[in-house]
Amino acid sequence: MIIKRIVFILLMLFMHYSFSQNKQILFGFNDIPQSTLINPSTTLDNDWFMGFPLLSQFHFNLGSSNVSAYDLFADDGKDFNSKLRSLIFQLDSNDFFTSTQQLEVFTGGFSFGRGVEKDRYLTFGMYIETDVIAYHPKDYAILAYEGNASNIGKVFDLSDLNASGEMVSVFHVGMTKKLNSKFTIGGRAKIYNSIINVNSTKNRGSFVTREGQNNLLEHSFDLDLRVNTSGIASLAGDNSNDVSEDIKTLRRRLLLGGNLGLGLDFGITYQPKDQWTVEASLQDFGFIRHTKDIETYGVKGNYVFEGINPLFPEVAGGQTAEDYWNEVADNFEDIFELDTTVTKYTTWRPLKFNAAVRYAFGKKTSKECNCLADDVGYLNSVGAQLYAINRPRAPQLALTTYYYRRIFEGLRVKATYTIDPFSYYNVGLGISTQLGALHMYLMADNLLDYQNLAKAQSASLQFGLNLVFGRGGKQ
Repeated sequence: MIIKRIVFILLMLFMHYSFSQNKQILFGFNDIPQSTLINPSTTLDNDWFMGFPLLSQFHFNLGSSNVSAYDLFADDGKDFNSKLRSLIFQLDSNDFFTSTQQLEVFTGGFSFGRGVEKDRYLTFGMYIETDVIAYHPKDYAILAYEGNASNIGKVFDLSDLNASGEMVSVFHVGMTKKLNSKFTIGGRAKIYNSIINVNSTKNRGSFVTREGQNNLLEHSFDLDLRVNTSGIASLAGDNSNDVSEDIKTLRRRLLLGGNLGLGLDFGITYQPKDQWTVEASLQDFGFIRHTKDIETYGVKGNYVFEGINPLFPEVAGGQTAEDYWNEVADNFEDIFELDTTVTKYTTWRPLKFNAAVRYAFGKKTSKECNCLADDVGYLNSVGAQLYAINRPRAPQLALTTYYYRRIFEGLRVKATYTIDPFSYYNVGLGISTQLGALHMYLMADNLLDYQNLAKAQSASLQFGLNLVFGRGGKQ
């Protein structure tokens, strides 16, 4: 029953549009309104904007560190079992697999303030986000592949089990404020609505098989394993086989019907000189308190199982082999006392940090009627960006360099080169274009792997549609 529920919810999380948290192409791309979601101090060059519902932002990413589908399924003449064994031992417990997504339901924003030069910008909206991360359970994988017969005396580390998955809807409102010609600050308040959460990140314990005294083998377990869940106790249960009903239940939870939490984003932009800009932001400094539809499954204690007696002691009394094996299975389950409780718990959102520096050059001027040249900004900029996200085992980092170009009034491009846990040659490209009030953008990274996606360790795509008015979006 527990396995059924957890498998069901992980499948739901993976199938629901699945994103890497790093949006290195979008960060600092000021022509795109959604860039304020990463840094709330970003200054937008328009009077107001409105996103197309469900189309203003969709971001998808799938990734795995140090392994790709090609490593396992390539038609290279090598035996599948040998490749599987090689991967099991090649990966360590810090290698991970991720699937994340962000779908914007609605968004908008407008500038305001005293005087002609409006110095404040308000943004608001709602998006749905999923995030799944699972670390490679190396000792579990070795035990499953080789069994314990060839590992007598080896202590298997059960803390290798480390995984979490969640689906949340986020309601937010943010403010950007220009303090003076050099400093701009921004903040964003968020209400998190947890639709589903499964996490098992603080496991401890060991398993070892030794030669037994009362039987051939003795299996010793030192266990402290726990899985926290919210939002799934009422789904995929023994009496719930209608997936369509489960989907309806999930939809009803979208609008503050789940477990709630609060969060904040912060941002600052500093422009010491006309051509230099430094910016930094913190995202998702917040938590979710899980109090509804919760179940916690745990096994804790020291257990010894002395294996299976090779003789059937009750054969003379009429016990069949099937009866004996059923009794063994029941006894084995009785050894491990599964504790199912309704325990409230708190999860912290994955805190993200971005910092970047950029240099603008190639100043564009326009001359009309032989008058003095008017400054209309710089055509190019280059920069570097550092990204970090807090994860269950350790923070994950990425470093990006980029080039930005204003090709003409309605077309801007940004090319990036990123080093991250997935690749040392991640090349990305983003395009922002505007036709009248209609604004469109498209971004993708790991472009070098698109010729053979099976070799890619990650793939990312992002696009959106907005209506933009005033200033940069003159209408």
